[in-house]
Amino acid sequence: MKKHVLTLLTLLLICGVSIAQEGKPSVKIFSNFNYDMSAEEGEEAYKEFEVKRAYLGYSYKFNDEFSTKVTFDVGKNSGGSYYTAFLKIAALSWNFNESTKINFGQIGTKNFKFMEKAWGKRYIYKSMQDQQKWANSADVGMSVDYKISSSLSADAQILNGEGYKKMQGENGLMRGGVGATYTMSLYGNDLNIRGSLDMMPREQYTDSFTTQQITTIAAVYEIGNLKLGGEMNTMLNASNATDNTKTGMSAYANYSLNDMYSLFGRMDILDSKNANDEQWNMENDGQLTIFGIERKMTKGVNLALNVQQWSDAVEEGEEESIKTTMYINLECKF
Repeated sequence: MKKHVLTLLTLLLICGVSIAQEGKPSVKIFSNFNYDMSAEEGEEAYKEFEVKRAYLGYSYKFNDEFSTKVTFDVGKNSGGSYYTAFLKIAALSWNFNESTKINFGQIGTKNFKFMEKAWGKRYIYKSMQDQQKWANSADVGMSVDYKISSSLSADAQILNGEGYKKMQGENGLMRGGVGATYTMSLYGNDLNIRGSLDMMPREQYTDSFTTQQITTIAAVYEIGNLKLGGEMNTMLNASNATDNTKTGMSAYANYSLNDMYSLFGRMDILDSKNANDEQWNMENDGQLTIFGIERKMTKGVNLALNVQQWSDAVEEGEEESIKTTMYINLECKF
């Protein structure tokens, strides 16, 4: 009897290990200390410790064709407590064949994933479209990835358009997009280029409203210890208002000093124009500059000391408003 019990326990242990090997938990934590360097003489400079965000996830592979992923986003919510958990990802992926992958459910969107990966420092600052809320990082819908060749791939998505923190609107309008990514060799190193189009239909059928369109051209290039990236984004008919345009340019660079330390910098420029060539979105236009140094403490732990400066767009002749903040950012992931 004792022998049979031991055999059963051994089999259960083996099965448990086998099952566990198919699933994988994941955690990301973004925290920082920041200090306002723009305080006027005699004023108390604002400073604080923050835990900006925590992602809690689990992925499971059923077989070579099907896998699933669930991720909770714990962060600030103006409608509830300071830290509220949102279901961000709840998706099923199907590797239809060697060239085609289909994602369904609450999925990660394609809008700025390429740029976010190229920037590589989400824990310090979001990519331009994400920061400016041009698109959502996740939404309910469906996407398809298609590998045309070893150097060219295409993708398409159709989404509710409300993001993962809201339900679908009563109008039932959906947001769609297509994109393509191409890899070429330049002086013996890979140059990755991506172009995409995002479209959001109008709710009102009048001359004042039309379909919003976002076009993006982005590229990233690595040569030796230097990584360069850039993107140009144009939003036509912003918020479906005819002839209201937004533009956003972002350029970033990272130079690895050694296996532990790297220097980085980034600049964003935001602008807007309407049919009368007026800067209609002045309160959100301006220029962002980030520069700093990053240290890899150990696998999965990164620490960065950086200075972030935002300059508001102003009318000609007005005094420029500049806010400068020093950050110590920490990322933990496993």
